[in-house]
Amino acid sequence: MVSTARKETHRNAAQEFLRRARPGVLGALLIGALQFGSPRAWSQARPFQETFSSISSHVIVPQARAYSFARGGAAVELTSIDARVVIRERTARTTLDIHLLNPGSQQAEAVLLLPVPGQAVVSSFAFDGETAEPTARLLPRDEARRTYDDIVRRLKDPALLEFAGYNLIRSSVFPIPAGGQQHLRISYDHILKVDGDRVDYILPRSEALANMVPWSLDVRIEEARPISVVYSPSHSLVQTRLDTAGKVIRLHCARSSDPGAFRLSYLLERVGMSASLLAYPDPSIGGGYFLLMAGLPVKAASEEQRVPRAVTIVIDRSGSMAGEKLEQTLAAAVQVIEALEPKESFNIIDYASDVASFAAQPVPKTRENVLAARHYLASIRPTGGTNIHDALLASVRQKETPGQLSIILFLTDGLPTVGRTGESEIREMVKKANTGGKRIFTFGVGHDVNVPLLDAISDETRAMGTYVLPGEDVEVKVAAVFRRLGGPLLSDLALEVRDAAGVPTTRALRELLPSRLPDLFEGDQLVLLGQYKTEEKLSFQLTGNYLGHKRSFRFSFDLAQASFQNAFVPRLWAGRKITFLVDQIRQGSAADNSGSLTGVDIFSDPRFRELADEILRLSTRFGILSEYTSFLATEGTRLDDWEMLATSCRMELNRRAVHDRSGPSAVHQGRNFNERKQQVKLDYSNGFWTAAGERASFTNVQQICDRAFFNQNGQWVDSNLIASGAELLPAETYSFGSAEHQEILSHLVSQGRQGLLSLPGDILLRVRGKNILIQNSVH
Repeated sequence: MVSTARKETHRNAAQEFLRRARPGVLGALLIGALQFGSPRAWSQARPFQETFSSISSHVIVPQARAYSFARGGAAVELTSIDARVVIRERTARTTLDIHLLNPGSQQAEAVLLLPVPGQAVVSSFAFDGETAEPTARLLPRDEARRTYDDIVRRLKDPALLEFAGYNLIRSSVFPIPAGGQQHLRISYDHILKVDGDRVDYILPRSEALANMVPWSLDVRIEEARPISVVYSPSHSLVQTRLDTAGKVIRLHCARSSDPGAFRLSYLLERVGMSASLLAYPDPSIGGGYFLLMAGLPVKAASEEQRVPRAVTIVIDRSGSMAGEKLEQTLAAAVQVIEALEPKESFNIIDYASDVASFAAQPVPKTRENVLAARHYLASIRPTGGTNIHDALLASVRQKETPGQLSIILFLTDGLPTVGRTGESEIREMVKKANTGGKRIFTFGVGHDVNVPLLDAISDETRAMGTYVLPGEDVEVKVAAVFRRLGGPLLSDLALEVRDAAGVPTTRALRELLPSRLPDLFEGDQLVLLGQYKTEEKLSFQLTGNYLGHKRSFRFSFDLAQASFQNAFVPRLWAGRKITFLVDQIRQGSAADNSGSLTGVDIFSDPRFRELADEILRLSTRFGILSEYTSFLATEGTRLDDWEMLATSCRMELNRRAVHDRSGPSAVHQGRNFNERKQQVKLDYSNGFWTAAGERASFTNVQQICDRAFFNQNGQWVDSNLIASGAELLPAETYSFGSAEHQEILSHLVSQGRQGLLSLPGDILLRVRGKNILIQNSVH
């Protein structure tokens, strides 16, 4: 790559400016066009209109795709992008390595248009090949809008509207050789938004599922204070702490075609617990939605301060476990015991038709006890049936080990066949007998397990369920779960809310998910979602067992910061809420003590009918599909017939959630349940495990901004219309590019919702209380 052409004084000035400028000053100064490169070089660049009048010209919008003005020629392809972000003291430098391919037989010319945050300064721009002096500059907002309007008018492509209203960096013309590749590198700096201890970074990218350009992300954060929590609602990131103080973190996401802006928030450490609130206003529910993120200090505890664990491994030794399954399970038990700290304790309970145990209660981890446990495990042989009831009862009845957190790892590969076998009876027994609050992490091995029962036991005890599929290694699955349970730091969490006057209130929040707050182990963070019903300042108090002592943490949050830009908050809440409602149906249809279902058609009961209707309403409004509502994306589904949709939803719930208690379908429903109940990341493609164990995803349901759209017969239909049961007919119809269309675009830009007009094909949406049809197609 050729050296970046720039004046050293310009670079130094930009860096010094960024270092010293306050956000308000920076925003004011950016009204002018900030340019990278010499004024002479920029004046020699081709005028914008001339650039796009050429038959071979292309526009590269990295966050979306490459657009071509060429007629009949091969289009330039955007093949991949590597993003590197360095954040130092809340100032970010974003560097994009953009890879292009020209499959045509003639050299192409292109211009880069990069939507960026409002407070951005170009720091460098370069591309492969010889050139006089490559340049890039930030367009003022008005010029950026004119630029976009001109491109949209020429290309007649609504996809470009997604970034209308953004500031733009525009480059000078660069070549892409015939049949060859081009590599661009552009960097820009901007000061990040700060809210208390929280710092937010956003890299704008298209939400369109049709954009399949793979991106990789690499982020380095350097702060003067330790970083307590790093959270992204958009991407799964691998986190590595690069120093012992927790002030330097590297985050990485391998190349992926997942759509949507890259969003990142991190919390700077404070004494005890750090927390912050992200809110989305929604007057229709009398307030809005919130996401509370919280975490503990990086060095919350030394080895001596950590709460020790009392771990009981409960092993199914029934006849069906014979062979590899039992061998792997015994190996997993040895691995867990060996991984315990000297001050921790353990026990082994094994069961078939009867129940046996290594000790009456957990014993300390000593060399002698570990050797004895190895001999005990080696003596276990498979035989008999599966007495799940008595095995669970023996587990939870063990005496508590003072000062230790009791954890049970419960493994089974079968249905209850001996003793008391009723699903609801076993579930209720665990509730009543588990007076010590033991955490029961369940493992279903194979397909022949009662999935709703295992999920209920783990969920009720602040734990998780895991399923080991045929052919998977039991030892690997158990080890993966146990690794996440290291160093318990904060347990038995409870939340209290106080109003602006400091008085405890139960009216300010509702619909909290999860309803039982989880324990926080080493490296964990809390992500709590819910609805708020007030506009006043909220005060939270989180109380729990912190390093062996009862401790309370207090936080205050101003809901005036609620923003439509936080549209991911209600969508994440809705995903968890749907999961909760489905589980209410699964648990409500459990077998009674006689072994029969409490009701074959449970939806004749108004309570269950209401649950199903709410599942459908949330699924349509937020565009969230599951194995129970995937029919919404099926060609031919009448989205304007709510009763038919409700009937279909009840049928799918009855067929799957109610009647599939064991077998492959039930196990994959269990996998979906345990993934979704703790969902913290958006899923634009609505992925889930099917009954056959395959991964389903959808492209004809599009989540964009704070809405969702369903594609019906080539027309995109606003989910708000479907969920409200309104007629799917337009009150007014506007053509793409018309004055009315431009006026609606300006209105949506003012709300940050311009993406609603960016879908290909006709769009029926609700705007200002009217059903509007936007005709993007040629009629």
